[in-house]
Amino acid sequence: MSDPYYLCQRCGNCCRWPGDVRVTDEEVAAIAAHVGLDAPAFTERFTRLNANRTGLSLIDKPNGECIFLEGVNVCAIQSVKPHQCSGFPNQWRFPGWREKCEAVEVSRP
Repeated sequence: MSDPYYLCQRCGNCCRWPGDVRVTDEEVAAIAAHVGLDAPAFTERFTRLNANRTGLSLIDKPNGECIFLEGVNVCAIQSVKPHQCSGFPNQWRFPGWREKCEAVEVSRP
Protein backbone atom coordinates (compact mmCIF):
# COMPACT_ATOMS: atom_id res chain seq x y z
CA MET A 1 0.00 0.00 0.00
CA SER A 2 1.39 3.41 -0.95
CA ASP A 3 1.35 6.62 1.04
CA PRO A 4 -1.73 8.82 0.67
CA TYR A 5 -1.59 11.64 -1.88
CA TYR A 6 -2.68 15.15 -0.92
CA LEU A 7 -4.01 18.00 -3.03
CA CYS A 8 -2.78 21.38 -1.84
CA GLN A 9 -5.55 23.87 -1.03
CA ARG A 10 -3.10 26.83 -1.12
CA CYS A 11 -3.96 27.75 2.46
CA GLY A 12 -0.48 29.23 2.99
CA ASN A 13 -0.04 27.59 6.38
CA CYS A 14 3.18 25.83 5.35
CA CYS A 15 4.54 29.25 4.36
CA ARG A 16 4.22 30.32 7.98
CA TRP A 17 5.91 27.26 9.48
CA PRO A 18 9.37 28.08 10.89
CA GLY A 19 12.45 26.58 9.31
CA ASP A 20 14.64 26.62 6.25
CA VAL A 21 13.31 26.83 2.71
CA ARG A 22 16.41 25.65 0.92
CA VAL A 23 17.16 26.82 -2.59
CA THR A 24 19.50 25.41 -5.21
CA ASP A 25 21.53 27.50 -7.62
CA GLU A 26 18.99 26.70 -10.34
CA GLU A 27 16.09 27.80 -8.14
CA VAL A 28 17.92 31.01 -7.23
CA ALA A 29 18.40 31.78 -10.93
CA ALA A 30 14.72 31.09 -11.75
CA ILE A 31 13.35 33.08 -8.81
CA ALA A 32 15.78 35.94 -9.43
CA ALA A 33 14.67 36.20 -13.07
CA HIS A 34 11.04 36.06 -11.96
CA VAL A 35 11.48 39.02 -9.58
CA GLY A 36 13.66 40.97 -12.04
CA LEU A 37 17.05 40.59 -10.38
CA ASP A 38 20.29 38.91 -11.30
CA ALA A 39 21.30 35.93 -9.16
CA PRO A 40 23.94 37.77 -7.06
CA ALA A 41 21.54 40.62 -6.20
CA PHE A 42 18.76 38.16 -5.39
CA THR A 43 21.08 36.08 -3.22
CA GLU A 44 22.18 39.12 -1.25
CA ARG A 45 18.66 40.45 -0.76
CA PHE A 46 16.53 37.31 -0.30
CA THR A 47 18.70 34.47 1.02
CA ARG A 48 20.71 33.49 4.08
CA LEU A 49 22.93 30.61 5.10
CA ASN A 50 20.70 27.74 6.20
CA ALA A 51 20.70 26.48 9.79
CA ASN A 52 23.17 23.65 9.23
CA ARG A 53 25.43 25.86 7.08
CA THR A 54 25.24 23.64 4.00
CA GLY A 55 23.59 26.02 1.54
CA LEU A 56 21.18 28.88 1.10
CA SER A 57 17.63 29.32 2.32
CA LEU A 58 15.07 32.02 1.62
CA ILE A 59 14.90 34.66 4.32
CA ASP A 60 11.85 35.02 6.52
CA LYS A 61 9.77 38.06 7.32
CA PRO A 62 10.19 39.30 10.91
CA ASN A 63 7.07 37.31 11.89
CA GLY A 64 8.57 34.06 10.52
CA GLU A 65 6.56 33.87 7.29
CA CYS A 66 8.23 33.25 3.95
CA ILE A 67 9.46 36.48 2.43
CA PHE A 68 7.39 35.71 -0.68
CA LEU A 69 4.07 35.13 1.09
CA GLU A 70 1.68 37.95 0.26
CA GLY A 71 -1.56 38.49 2.13
CA VAL A 72 -3.07 35.40 3.69
CA ASN A 73 -2.06 32.78 1.14
CA VAL A 74 -0.61 34.19 -2.08
CA CYS A 75 2.84 33.00 -3.16
CA ALA A 76 4.54 35.77 -5.13
CA ILE A 77 6.80 33.18 -6.79
CA GLN A 78 4.21 30.42 -7.32
CA SER A 79 5.33 29.59 -10.87
CA VAL A 80 9.00 29.27 -9.83
CA LYS A 81 8.75 28.31 -6.16
CA PRO A 82 11.44 25.98 -4.79
CA HIS A 83 11.08 22.22 -5.08
CA GLN A 84 10.84 22.06 -1.29
CA CYS A 85 7.63 24.11 -1.50
CA SER A 86 6.10 22.33 -4.48
CA GLY A 87 6.88 18.92 -2.92
CA PHE A 88 4.95 19.57 0.28
CA PRO A 89 3.09 17.57 1.63
CA ASN A 90 3.58 14.67 -0.80
CA GLN A 91 7.35 14.45 -1.03
CA TRP A 92 8.17 15.58 2.51
CA ARG A 93 6.37 16.60 5.71
CA PHE A 94 7.29 18.27 8.99
CA PRO A 95 6.21 17.00 12.41
CA GLY A 96 2.70 18.24 13.18
CA TRP A 97 1.95 19.16 9.55
CA ARG A 98 -1.60 17.72 9.62
CA GLU A 99 -2.64 20.17 12.34
CA LYS A 100 -1.62 23.09 10.09
CA CYS A 101 -2.06 21.94 6.50
CA GLU A 102 -5.46 22.00 4.79
CA ALA A 103 -4.44 19.64 1.96
CA VAL A 104 -7.11 17.12 1.03
CA GLU A 105 -6.36 13.43 0.58
CA VAL A 106 -7.25 12.36 -2.98
CA SER A 107 -6.67 9.45 -5.31
CA ARG A 108 -3.18 9.48 -6.76
CA PRO A 109 -3.11 11.25 -10.16
